Amino acid sequence: MTTPISVTFEATDIDVFATVEGRVAVIVDEEGKLDPAGRRLNKLTRGALSRLAEAERFAKAKQGQMITLAYPVGLAAEALDVVKLSRRASVEDAREAGVALARAKGTDALLLAAGNTRHVEQIALGLTLRAYSFSDHKTADAEAGAAARIACSKPDEATEAAAPLFAMAEGVFFTRDLTSEPANVLTTTEFANRLVELKSLGLEVEVLEEDKLTELGMGSLLCVGQGSDSPSKVVVMQWKGGDADAAPLALVGKGVVFDTGGISLKPAGGMEDMTMDMGGAGVVAGAMKSLALRKAKANVVGLVGLVENMPSGNATRPGDVVKSMKGDTIEVINTDAEGRLVLADVLWYAQDRFNPAGVIDLATLTGAIIIGLGHENAGVFSNDDELCKGFLKAAEAEGEGAWRMPMGQAYDDQLKSAIADMKNVGTRAGGSITAAQFLQRFIKDGTPWIHLDIAGVASVKAETAYAPKGSTGWGVLALNRLVADKFEG
Repeated sequence: MTTPISVTFEATDIDVFATVEGRVAVIVDEEGKLDPAGRRLNKLTRGALSRLAEAERFAKAKQGQMITLAYPVGLAAEALDVVKLSRRASVEDAREAGVALARAKGTDALLLAAGNTRHVEQIALGLTLRAYSFSDHKTADAEAGAAARIACSKPDEATEAAAPLFAMAEGVFFTRDLTSEPANVLTTTEFANRLVELKSLGLEVEVLEEDKLTELGMGSLLCVGQGSDSPSKVVVMQWKGGDADAAPLALVGKGVVFDTGGISLKPAGGMEDMTMDMGGAGVVAGAMKSLALRKAKANVVGLVGLVENMPSGNATRPGDVVKSMKGDTIEVINTDAEGRLVLADVLWYAQDRFNPAGVIDLATLTGAIIIGLGHENAGVFSNDDELCKGFLKAAEAEGEGAWRMPMGQAYDDQLKSAIADMKNVGTRAGGSITAAQFLQRFIKDGTPWIHLDIAGVASVKAETAYAPKGSTGWGVLALNRLVADKFEG
């Protein structure tokens, strides 16, 4: 598993700048003023820093952007990275500065002279999140990223403020690693085993095997995995950090470790990307790890349905009718609309067992949401305005794009079946909405619920705000913020 780089805070010692190897970075505000550290670096570089700060190139740079002086005279370091950032920087600008530093840093050691800049802990978070690389399956020895040190005016306060942020980063990395793994490694059994290891952090973890799922009547979930040699499982993770009698928030994740589409086979082109179809379960796992690491004062339960959707002589066919744990029957029109079949039973089980204060499910559910929102925003569907507004506010605060989508009876009517209680798909039009309407049928009256369709944001082909291309870990930060804002006392 990928370990975040070490980022520490220390008091500023301007006498070490000349001899530090690797990279040295300094923050200069928008007016080009130099603090004591900047003045020392300017002197060592024979005025190069002040010349840059007065140049048009620096004036045109945006907050959080960086300009590099390579192999500067007077320094042992290979580069002097100059970050343009107000001393009263916003959280977003501070994180962007950290991201810029991480891009330039690579595997080099880094000393950042931050002085009395605001939100230095957020600079550290941006740096940590961007300094990610998944290399578990490369035969060449991966070069570990050297540590980063941040020299600032109040290192003890920065260290304390950064602790919960580093917990979030570990959760994000856990999600990214899980989502990046190939399906021959991250089988349903291996996925469950990695979640069981979270017991060491104080989580209570149970694995429900197929015999128990059969006993519970989870015919909807089980029909998805019956064509695979990998056993279907549900993993339940409980974090009990709040009052004993407080109802938990339930997080539910789709964990299809590989999706061929089943008998409704997907086209060959791009099918290799379906290793990320367990992205929703990955986010739930990362969020639970973050909450445990920072000892969140809230009760949260994470539930993930782990299956593999494969074609075989035993696979579910289009036209089959299955029975859910709720008792409703479902006509399976398309076996590639399998994620909703998994979530239906796990959602019902979560409510039936835990009577939660709210339910949030996450799934790489539909290609339709990518057509509608691209790779910038997850689709947000909800039956509760207050919970939805809270999540959207949390997502915006954490820089994770999310957009609320409509729901309504006309969409729900598309799910009518002639031979069962419902079909698992509607028409092609509004596909992400009819998928949400299907899931809402398994939400009990009075239960606040959000469905997050993360098909467009879980894993992408280009760099995002806080991640290199590939798995993003989208959702861990927003869920953590929502718990802190709405569920911690």
